[in-house]
Amino acid sequence: MGKLQVLDYEINTKIIKDEDYVSLTDLARYIDKKDTYLIINNWTRSTSTIEFLGLWEKLNNPNFKPAEFDRFRNESGSNTFRLPPQKWVSETNAIGIISKSGRYGGTFAHVDIALEFASWMSPEFRLYVMTEFKRLKTLEQKQLGWNLKRTLSKINYNIHTDAIKNNLIPYVVTKMQIEMIYADEADIINVALFGMTAKEWRQRNPNKEGNVRDYANVAELVCLVNLENLNSVYINEGIIQKDRLIKLNKIAIHQMKLLTTDKRIQRLEDISNVKMIENK
Repeated sequence: MGKLQVLDYEINTKIIKDEDYVSLTDLARYIDKKDTYLIINNWTRSTSTIEFLGLWEKLNNPNFKPAEFDRFRNESGSNTFRLPPQKWVSETNAIGIISKSGRYGGTFAHVDIALEFASWMSPEFRLYVMTEFKRLKTLEQKQLGWNLKRTLSKINYNIHTDAIKNNLIPYVVTKMQIEMIYADEADIINVALFGMTAKEWRQRNPNKEGNVRDYANVAELVCLVNLENLNSVYINEGIIQKDRLIKLNKIAIHQMKLLTTDKRIQRLEDISNVKMIENK
């Protein structure tokens, strides 16, 4: 995710086992920029905090040790009770908090727990943290959609070109001849899906940069990947180009009817469109 920028504070985040964790050490600087360890310890020693942490672990951690949790909860509230994060983790087998000592150490917590900590310091601060977290997650999802469009168009590139190389390119040809064969096969896909060759698209769109595939939507790119895969199979089977084009065109028509009505594809398209607008 990167870093949260909350008010004047820069807060580090981590992805741990596909879950978002936020630095409690950085959050604690909202109260005390130097003695963050004391701020965190003051929070973990309270009964309400221990009860919250225990409930979170019971809901998310099958290896949590409830007996140790009960002991800490019973001991909390006394003037002498202390519960450093590392002790909580080591004795209860908790996963919601990650704490390490040293120069590159610090205490991170699952975002659920981090927001609870921020609320303990200040409800207003919690709102700022939550708003920034949501903003970054939205940005992350948009970036995923943008990258997906680029990735889908390249997924089967090696499979497709390898089939062309092994079955259509003669033993001795010039570099220009090889490029013509690859371009010719790429146009088989273009015609089957878009109804035009790359040259025809450029002639119809003289003011646009790139090629027809750069302007494809998500449904078309999914179909494109499938057609490239099928074309490589047909090439390996020795099917001539004319017959392959007819087969691929029929498949493209059928798949596009399905893909354009798929709500999952539409959600990805919406994300990708927003990202394209932001990049203009």
